[in-house]
Amino acid sequence: MLRSRFVWQIPAVLLVAITVLVLGNEYAIASSSRRTKNIPYVTPNVPDFDVDRNVLDVYQPNQRQAIGRPVVVFIHGGAWDSGSKNLYAFIGRRLAKQGVVAVLINYRLAPSVTVPDMADDCARAVIWTQTHIAEYGGDPSRIFVMGHSAGGGLAALIATNDQLFTKLGAIRNPIKGAILDDPGGLDMFDYLTKMEYSGDEKYLVPFGKNPAVWRDVSPLYYVRADSPPVLMYAGEHTYPGIASSTRKFNQRLQDLGVKHEFTILPGKKHVGMVTQLFWEHNIIYRDLLRFVGA
Repeated sequence: MLRSRFVWQIPAVLLVAITVLVLGNEYAIASSSRRTKNIPYVTPNVPDFDVDRNVLDVYQPNQRQAIGRPVVVFIHGGAWDSGSKNLYAFIGRRLAKQGVVAVLINYRLAPSVTVPDMADDCARAVIWTQTHIAEYGGDPSRIFVMGHSAGGGLAALIATNDQLFTKLGAIRNPIKGAILDDPGGLDMFDYLTKMEYSGDEKYLVPFGKNPAVWRDVSPLYYVRADSPPVLMYAGEHTYPGIASSTRKFNQRLQDLGVKHEFTILPGKKHVGMVTQLFWEHNIIYRDLLRFVGA
């Protein structure tokens, strides 16, 4: 009986030990950075301001340096109708610990708005970053965007579609490169035209029913020879639509001579492609630090 009891106690002891190690690790990482949260990136008195969604958090390294640090704006995923920057604080902390100023943003979601509005929000967050990031130790001339899933598609869209910035009064697109982690929505025109998979109708809520809009928010059709460089990753076992569109996007980048790297990570599923970023020495971080010049 005693032996049986002891065997059942082992998992609990291990769980406590793991919890202590994880919390200790998180405290050590958090202590090396500062977080300023819920900063509005849209003037609160504009008609479309959303108090919960038009805000961002800035993570900056505690250690100051004479020159500005590279900046990564992270856009969360969630199928264009869910998700929050608050779920990805670990990414902000890990980037800051490694010498990057991280900006994690919220944006408005379906069904309240559609993807064109979400893209506008992301562009407005980048413009805020360009204007204010020097106050947090960042270099406004070295802004990169990063995203997972739907956030990866939005990151690709604002990196390639300069009109999203010029219509907001910017002289040029300030984005210097994009890091796309298992991105969704790279070619929604093709995806929604075919409707190959069960449940695809749900995407007609964020994207609407007009094929012209599907094309307008598909990054594939904005890539040019002078588009900013791209780091792109896909999981070996990700969703078929993402597997197909990342290959197509990679081919487009290659055909136009855009500087890029495309890596398929063995054994990874879609969710695992973002949860792996919990680990500081993950391959994506290693590549990213080189990419942004941290």
